[in-house]
Amino acid sequence: MDIILHGNAVVGQSGGPTAAINATLAGVIKGVLCEQNKRGNVAIDTLYGMRNGIDGLLREDLVDLSAIFSPEADPEGKNLEALTLTPAAALGSCRRKLPAAGADNEAEVMDQLLDILDRNNIRYFFYIGGNDSMDTVAKLSAYAAKKNYPIRVMGVPKTIDNDLVGTDHTPGFGSAAKYISTTVQEILRDTAVYTVPAVTIVEIMGRDAGWLTASAALGRLVTGREPDLVYLPERKFKYDEFFDDVREALAKHPNVVVAVSEGLECPDGTLVGASTQSGAVDAFGHKYLSGTGKALELAIKAEIGCKVRSVELNLPQRCAGHLLSAQDIEESVATGKAAVDAAVSGVSCRMMTIRRVEGDGYAFETGHEDIFAIANQTKCVPDEFINARGNGVTDECLAYLLPLIKGERYPEYKDGLPAYFTI
Repeated sequence: MDIILHGNAVVGQSGGPTAAINATLAGVIKGVLCEQNKRGNVAIDTLYGMRNGIDGLLREDLVDLSAIFSPEADPEGKNLEALTLTPAAALGSCRRKLPAAGADNEAEVMDQLLDILDRNNIRYFFYIGGNDSMDTVAKLSAYAAKKNYPIRVMGVPKTIDNDLVGTDHTPGFGSAAKYISTTVQEILRDTAVYTVPAVTIVEIMGRDAGWLTASAALGRLVTGREPDLVYLPERKFKYDEFFDDVREALAKHPNVVVAVSEGLECPDGTLVGASTQSGAVDAFGHKYLSGTGKALELAIKAEIGCKVRSVELNLPQRCAGHLLSAQDIEESVATGKAAVDAAVSGVSCRMMTIRRVEGDGYAFETGHEDIFAIANQTKCVPDEFINARGNGVTDECLAYLLPLIKGERYPEYKDGLPAYFTI
């Protein structure tokens, strides 16, 4: 494959949105604009965006991003800056699973994709997403190579779950962790005003990995205040130990706050929230989770009998654009731009990564790893980040998390509300 491929590029967003996924999209756009601005042999003529991820590409539903963000259309870069600070997926998303190699419909679907790519002279493919999106990148990479279709395929990570292997952390996680740790600090203050014994359970996203729930305890390092108990899906949840933990916390003070991951499982594999869930699954076979907090609320009411409520943080965890981590936004943009630089230089079948630079303070650099070693893997919270009882996290865990939430970026406001950007 020649170092320089000449043609167009396409970018899409997939999976659950985040507060920083558009910052990564802005990074891809910046990378293309820089490529087009250089003198000489320009690799990318036009950057297209696929509406609703791979679903939109199969419908050939493309938007010309070059026309929206070119220096002629956006001379001061205001559109690009507004996009950078807009939450959720500006291009729309999907959860479509491409057929597996050898499946009956593989050739039909994958050949359709290659036909659309060829018809639009697309030689660069950037897919911004999480675990399931990297599955799409891996399958398209493999099929394009099999058919000798000249294209560079790059996975660009995003997920609030922080569960992608091969990277220190994922764009989007820092802003979600900032929202969660801030909201929990506010809940702690709200619940502390009363003297009546009460338990507040805060349910936080996290199917298989408890990174987000761990971030609820970040106040320990900053304000000295944190939830009394923190339960992650990396450890099996035992009701008898949970009741003992709650009683012990209530004996110390009347206002107990508990942070729990939505994916908590009992020792027999039953989801803690199973009794309150629909049982429906998405295209990748993932159950729609929620209700863990409610299930534990009912259990405490029946077992202990004190005042109890549950709070499900739900969608704001991933769409809180008013509380962005400046570090997260910087890294999200840098990762998107680096993906373009890597692809133009000849890299393909890779996922972009973030690496911590050793030394005093926190610094990062971007890199990339083999997509086939990443897709369909899960990075869980390591044992050394969880306390021995399994009801809290260690200082080492919080030291890892804290740099990722630092700094603030605020969107432009108009008449008191954020002026978010729409493509």
